[in-house]
Amino acid sequence: MGRASLSVLILLTIGFFFATYNLVAMIMHYRSVGKWADDDSDGQMFLDPVTEMPEDVKKAKNAKMPFHVALTATDAPYSKWQCRIMYYWYKKKKDLPGSEMGGFTRILHSGKPDNLMDEIPTTVVDPLPAGLDQGYVVLNRPWAFVQWLEKASIKEEYILMAEPDHVFINPLPNLARGGLPAAFPFFYIKPADHESIIRKYYPEEKGPVTNVDPIGNSPVIIKKELLERIAPTWMNISLKMKKDQETDKAFGWVLEMYAYAVASALHDVQHILRKDFMVQPPWDLTTGKNFIIHYTYGCDYNLKGELTYGKIGQWRFDKRSYLGGPMPRNLALPPRGVPESVVTLVKMVNEATANIPNWDTE
Repeated sequence: MGRASLSVLILLTIGFFFATYNLVAMIMHYRSVGKWADDDSDGQMFLDPVTEMPEDVKKAKNAKMPFHVALTATDAPYSKWQCRIMYYWYKKKKDLPGSEMGGFTRILHSGKPDNLMDEIPTTVVDPLPAGLDQGYVVLNRPWAFVQWLEKASIKEEYILMAEPDHVFINPLPNLARGGLPAAFPFFYIKPADHESIIRKYYPEEKGPVTNVDPIGNSPVIIKKELLERIAPTWMNISLKMKKDQETDKAFGWVLEMYAYAVASALHDVQHILRKDFMVQPPWDLTTGKNFIIHYTYGCDYNLKGELTYGKIGQWRFDKRSYLGGPMPRNLALPPRGVPESVVTLVKMVNEATANIPNWDTE
């Protein structure tokens, strides 16, 4: 071997050593402050402070793991028009490259069929006994899933728990990995800030409160067999929390979300946290490579495109403006300067309402 070739070999060896050393050092550093989880469908990694994804459950790139999309709903007009828009975009994205969406079920917990049975695949289940939800309709969600799981005959091994006010903006792959479900981390779900309350339902012998993930039940992609174990506990914890005045006051409208998080922890189930699972306008400004828009918040702006949250804007989009029936077709687009996420949401709503037959039907 010539002197020049030997020098090149030595340089390559040194370079490989330092590259390997730096990679190992980086991994050791990040493992000391957090844990790894998958970031996107290309298998890139990001730092997840909750759940480490073991090497042996990483999904092979060519493996297909379809999931069944399931959402709970009532027969109220407000719920119906949201379900129709959601189902429209499910159908548009389902068969696109990168999607692993399988079948779809609207779990209707009103106890009787409605006029969308032929439009949206639907299973009818019973509501909670009268008065048990104390006006908190969301309390019916875990009970609806318990009933549906008992009677559901689906071919998919996984389930996406979704909601009527979700819009699919990109084809959604299965974000779960083996026994680890995937969930969206909500900034306002903070179990550690409510340790004394959480301990009423999650005893110390089960471990630290940090075992309770900062999530709700939706969006979550989870194995059906895991959800079958968690759902009855989720239902019972929800009812117990609602009956406890301190818990009810502290958790308010997100009580059922805390109940799912606690129920999962009781079954020693933790979730891979995926911030790219969902965006929530107006706080998230762009849709990017994220998968779902959740339009739970009102979007209020003045004509300069400035957010006026908490004050009705000169231009607004708020689902609660249409409690009594479907919104009109062809809503006005927001003013110049309004974030892309809001513009995209309104455009997608407009496309759905323009193409859904008999849109004005309640």
